[in-house]
Amino acid sequence: MAKISSLSLVRNPEIDASAPSIEMLRERVQSAVAEALCVVQTQATGPAVTYREVERAIREAVLGVGRALLVLFLGLREAHVMAEHHAKHQGRYQGLTRSFRVAPPIARSFTTWFGVVRYHRTYLRQCGHGERHGFHPLDVSLGLNQDRFSWNVLMVAARLATKMAFAEAKLTLGSFVPDAPSTEVIEKTVLGLGNHAADFVEQAPAPSDDGDVLVVLFDGKGAPTVTERELARRRKKHSKHGACSSRRHRGRQRRSRHPRQPRRNKGDKSKNAKMATMVVMYTLRRVGTRRLEGPINVRHYASFAPKRHAFEVARRLADKRGFRCDSGKLVQVLTDGDRDLAQLCVEFFPDAEHTVDFYHVLEYVHVAGECLLREGSQELAKWFDEQRQRLLDDQAEHVVHELRAQLAAISKTGPGNKGRRERLEKALLYIERRLPNIRYGALRRRDLEIGTGAVEGAVKRIIGRRCDHGGMRWIRERVEAVVQLRCIEINGQWDHFEAFVHERLHLHAVVLEEPQRLQTSHPAPLPEAA
Repeated sequence: MAKISSLSLVRNPEIDASAPSIEMLRERVQSAVAEALCVVQTQATGPAVTYREVERAIREAVLGVGRALLVLFLGLREAHVMAEHHAKHQGRYQGLTRSFRVAPPIARSFTTWFGVVRYHRTYLRQCGHGERHGFHPLDVSLGLNQDRFSWNVLMVAARLATKMAFAEAKLTLGSFVPDAPSTEVIEKTVLGLGNHAADFVEQAPAPSDDGDVLVVLFDGKGAPTVTERELARRRKKHSKHGACSSRRHRGRQRRSRHPRQPRRNKGDKSKNAKMATMVVMYTLRRVGTRRLEGPINVRHYASFAPKRHAFEVARRLADKRGFRCDSGKLVQVLTDGDRDLAQLCVEFFPDAEHTVDFYHVLEYVHVAGECLLREGSQELAKWFDEQRQRLLDDQAEHVVHELRAQLAAISKTGPGNKGRRERLEKALLYIERRLPNIRYGALRRRDLEIGTGAVEGAVKRIIGRRCDHGGMRWIRERVEAVVQLRCIEINGQWDHFEAFVHERLHLHAVVLEEPQRLQTSHPAPLPEAA
């Protein structure tokens, strides 16, 4: 640590002339309390009022008391911190190479749960060898950040932003606090928290009282992202234009400044979706010889990084929960039949029971049936039920043989036969290539899972409900932060995550003697697979 020659911490009355004394702050608290009592008495003895008006008046008075109490606390804490520093460092720095000197106390406006408060705190300036550096001991000791909003306000705003759009989060929070953060502040807070999400997932302890069988489900979901053309238009320097006087013509004026979008061809998508990989992990507890109860300790994880990264995280979480490859415990992995997921499953979960979702297989069986029988007919319904029962009886080979025979019976020429053969062959190959992973009868007898409903619901709840709405266009690194925080919230880990980030920033502030900033405009880069 840098050496210091002398430390002057004795407060100068001339310097503190602008800061209110502790006696003045106490008088303000007493005045605020008296004003609150006066509001109650006036409303009770005055002309007829409704409860609605009374409750609002009392709320404003209570908020005023809260602001006065916070300013008093900060004033008392400031005096205590400076006295503590003076007692701790007096005479310790004599003869060293650097010095601290007291700068005039600086007033700071700070938005709290009760509204904006204004307090004064001393600034210690470090000088020596041409270097000037300082800090506010009060802010460092209390863990106050540089964001001008209290930690609690920012955390509630970020938590709301995991459930709704940033603008909606601002409006919702504004119903409960006098001064809600702007949408820009909320977005920067979410990005700042997202920079700590990966570290929190890695260090989070394994859940206690786990089950005997681990079930891991994988699926994908796309979120709309901006194209390069849209991104360039966002980031270019905008020229100043006079504001349109009419709201009706504002959009027309804005559109006239940009070139028209090219007309899409048939089959083109405007969503420009980028896929995220969703992982749902839980355990089942064995009761008796065959029955398995659960799910227990459900955990969600999602990322827009490559699929391999999701499998790496899932492997580490499984190891942490005691289901290592050499543990001898049963692990079941379920996917939707994606071939990339199947290859990664063999690599990361070589001893697991890999199962393809039953209902995805049924969809291909139904497509094959529509190539053979009239859509919506009784014959098709009866045939489909027979094939479904065959799959549940571990007779998938019979289904494949029948479809192959039907394919051979369809003529290669004739109206519509080419399309029927292509659809039927596609369904046949899907089922045939996954025969080892569709033993649903044996799985049901062991009371294991045969469907991916848990992860299908998770992608809709975590990604679809928050990130896939009309008009949304995300940048992948930014939507990654939202999805990571949303997983933490749904996992029930938000309070632990909040404490983890606060402790980390506070520790950095103490070590560096400088309050840290939570908000950021630069999201963390997407994780890379090893």
